[in-house]
Amino acid sequence: MSNKVTLIPGDGIGPEIVKSVRTVIDALDVDIQWEEYNAGLITFEASGELIPKALIESVKTNKIALKGPITTLIGKGFKSVNVQLRQMFDLYANVRPSLSIEGVKTRFDNVDLIIFRENTEGLYSGLELWDEANQIADAVARVTRVGAEHLIRFAFEYARKHGRKKVTIVHKANILKITSGLFLNIGREIAAEYPDIECDDKIIDNMCMQLVRNPEDFDCIVTTNLFGDILSDLCAGLVGGLGVVPGANIGEEIAIFEAVHGTAPDIAGKGLANPTALMQSAIMMLRHMGYEVQADKLTKALLTTLANPETRTGDLGGSLNTQQFTDCIIKNLNN
Repeated sequence: MSNKVTLIPGDGIGPEIVKSVRTVIDALDVDIQWEEYNAGLITFEASGELIPKALIESVKTNKIALKGPITTLIGKGFKSVNVQLRQMFDLYANVRPSLSIEGVKTRFDNVDLIIFRENTEGLYSGLELWDEANQIADAVARVTRVGAEHLIRFAFEYARKHGRKKVTIVHKANILKITSGLFLNIGREIAAEYPDIECDDKIIDNMCMQLVRNPEDFDCIVTTNLFGDILSDLCAGLVGGLGVVPGANIGEEIAIFEAVHGTAPDIAGKGLANPTALMQSAIMMLRHMGYEVQADKLTKALLTTLANPETRTGDLGGSLNTQQFTDCIIKNLNN
């Protein structure tokens, strides 16, 4: 695998947290060369391009990217850049771990689960219809056998490779008998090929209730696009919020690792941003690239920093700004 990484700063606080993560990774003993190209609102306003051709070519060549948050307008404007990138490179697996962190106070302290979300189909496939005459809006929740098989097999392979014990298939097959039914049936077919991995299934609404009552009952969760989007934010809430959890979009050849939170324009440029989420995503990226030792070292330094009340950012009850937090992580790399 190439050691070149496409770096996408994004909008809002994106450039600040990307700078922080790049500084920390550069302090590791790891040979990564960065190619920086931006996308989103900043490039659109400057050039009319949401996703510049140079960025697309860089990702195609390097096969790996690290991306800051990018603005997605609500109810109007351009199609989500995040969705476009996932569909453009067929990044069918969205992987979102949620793990309890010492020093980050939540209602639970024993959460350790991973959401595997289908990333290119479902209600986010972009198949929306507008009937002007009757004022009716429709959306198609597309589920294909190929798409479901790719994701579900990815989840079971990941579980086996990483010593996870259980996969839960989340669906709404009691109501959406064709689409969710197809996803569930394919899940059961694939589960039969992995007798070493326990498998069960849950209806989406029941799953939400079970997660906020007994999250320790779950390990790996695989589901469709919309359900996965909702569940991954719910699970992030169990461990401290979107500011501390990582995210990865993975396909057969290309992977994009990203901050899953928003652009927070209200604090952009003020040095208040917490880079933890993107730092966690960078750790996933390092492991993906085969840098296990460096990933372990960065994990230890980050967790040590977060465990100390005096070395946290303001959103986690501390008083450090982005640069000070970054400096503490680098210091802990060498301890």
